[in-house]
Amino acid sequence: MGTLTQQKIQDYYDEFKNIPVTFNKEIIQVTGLQVKQIILKCGSDFYPCFLYSTTFEEAKIIASDRSGVIKKLKEANNLASLKFTFKIPESGEQVVFLVTAHATGCAPYDNSNDTFMITLKFSQRPPDDLIGIVGRILEANVNSSKRKDERIVINPETLRKLYFATKDVGIMIEGVPRRCILRDISFGGAHLITMGISKFLIEKRASIKFDFIDPTETYSINGKFIAVESVLDRNDLVVVDMAYDEPVPMTYKVRLNNYLSTVRTIPAAVPAAPAVKTEPPNSTADEVSGGQK
Repeated sequence: MGTLTQQKIQDYYDEFKNIPVTFNKEIIQVTGLQVKQIILKCGSDFYPCFLYSTTFEEAKIIASDRSGVIKKLKEANNLASLKFTFKIPESGEQVVFLVTAHATGCAPYDNSNDTFMITLKFSQRPPDDLIGIVGRILEANVNSSKRKDERIVINPETLRKLYFATKDVGIMIEGVPRRCILRDISFGGAHLITMGISKFLIEKRASIKFDFIDPTETYSINGKFIAVESVLDRNDLVVVDMAYDEPVPMTYKVRLNNYLSTVRTIPAAVPAAPAVKTEPPNSTADEVSGGQK
């Protein structure tokens, strides 16, 4: 995640204070939430629970009443502390902190008689760790829409900063595997070089496979080719403009957002790379076809 400045933490708090993040499977993976280590402390007792969602002002948890947690909350005048535990995916560092709160609501969860959703209002501003972890998720969601068309040209520097394993990626076009090379990427799509004939690829469905390191991740993003252009002097090669389907994986959004937060990028109105016809046929293009014409 990297070190965030106090100004960045404050910006997250001011902009996203009341916006909830729901901890589904994908958000748990991105944040490194340690699901089995979320604990509600009430008096001198500890109760395991599931973190359903959180803002910077309150959290919603799901807890079983078989242990008597509801009665205990009433005895403690609804005062409690919630223990958060995260394992930051990039560094493996474990982050643990307590947030004091009071219960402001309790209702049966999913029509259960003994499982309840409890709303906990934080007694004070939560630790910077929570603001940073949750804030980057919310920022990535905002920027994936606001900066959807900003292109990141793929070169050795951006490969390193985005933690791509390689610019040489796999793609399935209408179920047929092909090799391709990334030219540039954005929140909404990618330009890539691959073998094929323009008129046969336009509007085709495809799935592009991404491999990242630190942390190691592999996943595919589905989409469609919305524009295709031939490479000069290489009738077997094309540059395709692929538009991603929604939803785009959150891990991808976070990686791009982390990069875009630290560098200036090409505005959407400016082409992301030189015109296709200037591509040297014996350099990047040859990497796709193995040097064969």
